[in-house]
Amino acid sequence: MTINKQVKNAEEAIADLKDGQTIMLGGFGLCGIPENCIAALVKKGVTNLTCISNNAGVDDFGIGLMLHQRQVKKMIASYVGENAEFERQLLSGELDVELIPQGTLAFRCMAAGYGMPAIFTPAGIGTEVANGKEIRNFNGKDYLLETAFNADFAIVKAWKGDTAGNLIFKATSRNFNTVMAMAGKITIAEVEELVEPGQLDPNQIHVPGVYIHRIFQGSNYEKRIEQKTISK
Repeated sequence: MTINKQVKNAEEAIADLKDGQTIMLGGFGLCGIPENCIAALVKKGVTNLTCISNNAGVDDFGIGLMLHQRQVKKMIASYVGENAEFERQLLSGELDVELIPQGTLAFRCMAAGYGMPAIFTPAGIGTEVANGKEIRNFNGKDYLLETAFNADFAIVKAWKGDTAGNLIFKATSRNFNTVMAMAGKITIAEVEELVEPGQLDPNQIHVPGVYIHRIFQGSNYEKRIEQKTISK
């Protein structure tokens, strides 16, 4: 028996997301971000959120829209360089920020998905990242203990999916979406194309449906380019 995890739209998918919760948002830069769910979160007006994402979007797109609405209380990310409002809120003390190495971000997501409480990593040793954290030596090398994320929701965006929740990503959009999809207590997936079970090649599936709780077909994707570079 196949469980149908399809919901109508982004508004239905995030209907029970509440103030003060922790959410993961997939994507790399502006590539592969859950545009429809972010728009629904802005419309819903939830506040006091802790957001875990590779970056914080730009001023008028992605998580940047939530920052402008003062919906984010804490941002956990590895790169935030394209967002002036983020910078303003950080410097004014309005926003709590945890900057972590990109690999550590990925593996803290992965640890949550694998049911591991923590990881040891050499990244951050000897820097402010290590302040207040346990350091352990293995074979003569120091490693930093980093805990797995504990997110109420993971919200990801895929190229194709089926109503059972199986997902296929395209190119760079695979990025943090795959590890975050496994890591949330509730995982929501928005897809460009939604099909029936059996229509996806099993050999091409990147995230199996067992990790996905809700799925819907999105619309009106902008797919912006964060830094456009062209040859002369």
